[in-house]
Amino acid sequence: MKLWLVFAALFITTICFGQISMERQEEGILITEGNSNIFLYQIEPKSKEGLYSRNNYIHPLFGIDGYVLTEDFPADHLHHRGVFWAWHQIAIDGKRIGDGWELKDFIQEVSEIEFLINRQKYGILKTEVLWKSPVLKNKSPYLKENTSITVHPRQGKIRRIDFEIKLLALVQGLSIGGSEDAKGYGGFSARITLPDGIKFFGKKGIVQPETNAVEAGPYMNINGALANNGKQAGIVILCHSENPGYPQQWILREKESMQNVVFPGRDPVAISTIKPMVLKYTMLVYKGKLKSKKISKFLN
Repeated sequence: MKLWLVFAALFITTICFGQISMERQEEGILITEGNSNIFLYQIEPKSKEGLYSRNNYIHPLFGIDGYVLTEDFPADHLHHRGVFWAWHQIAIDGKRIGDGWELKDFIQEVSEIEFLINRQKYGILKTEVLWKSPVLKNKSPYLKENTSITVHPRQGKIRRIDFEIKLLALVQGLSIGGSEDAKGYGGFSARITLPDGIKFFGKKGIVQPETNAVEAGPYMNINGALANNGKQAGIVILCHSENPGYPQQWILREKESMQNVVFPGRDPVAISTIKPMVLKYTMLVYKGKLKSKKISKFLN
């Protein structure tokens, strides 16, 4: 795999002060802040006994105290992986060519990586990923994904991570969609550890998970024993107001599954060859509790 790894000039200055930085690992890139690990971005494909090959996702995602918040290859759903964005239905002119959710006939080539520090001292990881399918005779990419992950310096008990995902079709007639059942799951997702007593809070208060998607507003606060020694901590996922279908619905699970911001649902949407589809999300990793008034300050 040919991979370009680029560092902005400002990165050299910032690393000297021990703030947001990166370390090249065997499998990917580890983002850190001082002596604290933030997350590992998986570049190299990895699988379980040759099955469920995956890359282009985050795992582990670490809590404020270093607790590992995400899971990879969980026994109940081997295709789940950390923080990821994927769709069941991938088709050209209505003909299925792969399944990015269950990792069937689905290849992602991380073709370029750039890491920089901006003037606000945010760390920015930029990736270019080419989607391919063995079903296609020419094996050429059918979609180019450009994702930007912005890591903010920790502020007190909160760490903010922003995601901007751009999808541009490289062939005509390309579409993506969620599961074809009533659940319609697909899109931005997080497979996090789920201890007993986990709770979900939306803008209007506590939310009860259901089998199908629920409407709960622009963010979801997931709170429970998500820190070392069973202490309280959480993750908030926020949906950007410019996203199509805003506020998007939520698939929520208390046990053995992922949490998903549903887009587009069971009905596929076309991906343009001219103007990329843009999806934006924010994750807040925090310790203790986080009140709705504080969360609302992060809404866009």
